[in-house]
Amino acid sequence: MQTQLADFIKNTPEGREAEAILRSCVHCGFCTATCPTYQLLGDELDGPRGRIYLIKQVLEGHEVTEKTRLHLDRCLTCRSCESTCPSGVQYGRLVDIGRHVVEQRVPRRGADRVKRWALREFVPRGELFGSAMKAGRLVRRVLPETLREKVPPARAAGPWPSVRHARRMIALAGCAQPAMAPSINAATARVLDALEISLMEMPGAGCCGAVRFHLNDQEGGREDARRNIDAWWPAIERGEVEAIVMTASGCGVQVKDYGHLLAEDPVYAERAARIAAMTRDVSEVVAGESARLAELLKARRGETVKVAFQSPCTLQHGQRIRGVIEQLLAAAGFVLTPVRDGHLCCGSAGTYSLLQPELSHRLRENKLAALGEGGAALIASANIGCMTHLQAGTATPVRHWIELVDSRLNGFPL
Repeated sequence: MQTQLADFIKNTPEGREAEAILRSCVHCGFCTATCPTYQLLGDELDGPRGRIYLIKQVLEGHEVTEKTRLHLDRCLTCRSCESTCPSGVQYGRLVDIGRHVVEQRVPRRGADRVKRWALREFVPRGELFGSAMKAGRLVRRVLPETLREKVPPARAAGPWPSVRHARRMIALAGCAQPAMAPSINAATARVLDALEISLMEMPGAGCCGAVRFHLNDQEGGREDARRNIDAWWPAIERGEVEAIVMTASGCGVQVKDYGHLLAEDPVYAERAARIAAMTRDVSEVVAGESARLAELLKARRGETVKVAFQSPCTLQHGQRIRGVIEQLLAAAGFVLTPVRDGHLCCGSAGTYSLLQPELSHRLRENKLAALGEGGAALIASANIGCMTHLQAGTATPVRHWIELVDSRLNGFPL
């Protein structure tokens, strides 16, 4: 694609990156066929190829309107288009650049502006979010439906094993997950402990930065990244840990991108790149110990349970991890049911379900229908946002896949 970027962005790091991405697009349209919003709306401008065209116009200095912003807002950033693109177009990075420019050119007003500000300032603050979650549970019955479905009932985390093994890893607690499902990291700690790996959470670490970054507070997202790097770096520098473990695939794809996000930061660039290289989704860690896990599970097989696995977009399209968790669940004795259109987004997409509720709910209905076709007794996922979003639309229990392995390995209830 030929480009003539405007002076305001031409010679900036963002401009150089955007130009390289735009030039790699050959207009083939393969991306359109796998775009969830194009499938729902049938509008070329609500598919990746149309949005790329809009971003190109914006970066070339053409007029930016609220209509431009609307089509970019409707994008889930699921990156399914990246998985299908034969040219390797890095659409996710391009849309972040385009949205940031559009936000500056067409400022938001009224309720939309307030809602996005509240999400940027509230969700990433773990203590504040946790207090609000406790209060929400007390009045859950009287909350509006859109809020009630974001307040899951509390579930006990269970014990966290002491640090006792030579092999040690750091887990990111994150911002929303500790309040919504503390059982996930605790289950991960128990599974890894059985594999002779100790898991720790470091004081001072918090939100991965994805919430702010994808709501166009990109510098705020980078500040979150810097804070986490500061919290983790002493243990890394002393050689005490071998990996940073992500139990939410949405956080994983963000932290694995720290090297890119802070590439222009003279103070943090080197550390960010090292941390990105050390970051592992928990499925990668457990899969690396699959032989040991199989030995432990031999005497712990339970009753046959059908499970439908919903692969989050941040796992399969962002991190390009496919089929690994399904193999681990099968090894633990669960029967995996087929899931139609498994590449499509469930509609959660971070804050998307709050900002685009109509489209989000339609996507959830489609996803739950596909997940339910095989008669599964449980739905498993790998991301807290997807889990909460799906659970709000079904009576079928939705759990993190590591909790299912923990239940087989250590006997903890689901």
